[in-house]
Amino acid sequence: MSTLAIQVRGLFKKFGHFVALDHLSFDVAQGSIHGFLGPNGSGKSTAIRTLIGVLTPTAGQVEVLGQDPIKNPRVLKQVGYVPGDVSLWENLRGGEVLRAMESLRGIKNDPVREAELIEAFAFDPRKKVREYSTGNRRKASIIAAMAHRPELLILDEPTAGLDPLMEQVFMREIRRARDEGATVFLSSHILSEVEALCDYVTVLKEGRAVVSNEVSYLRQISAHHISASIADIPLLLRRDPKVEFDKGQLRITTTAENVPNILRIIIDAGGQDITSTPASLEEMFFKNFERRES
Repeated sequence: MSTLAIQVRGLFKKFGHFVALDHLSFDVAQGSIHGFLGPNGSGKSTAIRTLIGVLTPTAGQVEVLGQDPIKNPRVLKQVGYVPGDVSLWENLRGGEVLRAMESLRGIKNDPVREAELIEAFAFDPRKKVREYSTGNRRKASIIAAMAHRPELLILDEPTAGLDPLMEQVFMREIRRARDEGATVFLSSHILSEVEALCDYVTVLKEGRAVVSNEVSYLRQISAHHISASIADIPLLLRRDPKVEFDKGQLRITTTAENVPNILRIIIDAGGQDITSTPASLEEMFFKNFERRES
């Protein structure tokens, strides 16, 4: 039996002259939470649509739970899917939406699990969809995806529209699903979300996987910007080519693992108004992955 929940080999997808996926390959191990990370337009949603059989690859192979989702669509009954853009039936009540999704899937929800999720997400199934906020529409989609206890969850930007409290609930429920044996494939452009949840990560850029590794790898390559008010560049930093100094303001970009050491050097040298902020995901791509490819 395969130990892979998802296997992608040489996936190529073209729309006219536009190449959306450029020979993409990656694996998702069973029982893991696997992040699918990349800036908007990197091809994440296109890849996900091939995983759920909505798009046919131009070339390459895709297997979901050991099956080709195009040739064997029944395998998708064991998949819970949250799309990036949630579109629901405006005139139905929340509970009716859950029944409709259940009917379309062909597998009944676990009523106990459904009730637990409704309570956890503070979701009111009596209201009509047209009365729901963006966040409540997202909750309906998440509950529908998780309530039948699928073997695999495929989630495309699932926390978009959720408030911070519900984001924490989401993370707790995803960890519970993993602990109960499910595999989670989580697409996001939010680095902190992936760092908090995922065991492994595949990073996409322009339709290609530029890295696929344990999520701890992200922490090693993620840049941090440090700034401080200081009289002069500390002696121990003077040979660092990434140091910038102008009119008493010091700026340096470094890896996450070096932040404590550099902060200590700056503090010992009398630095004040010190800030340390992680680089954005886009900066991480431009400063790390373009260099990797050159």
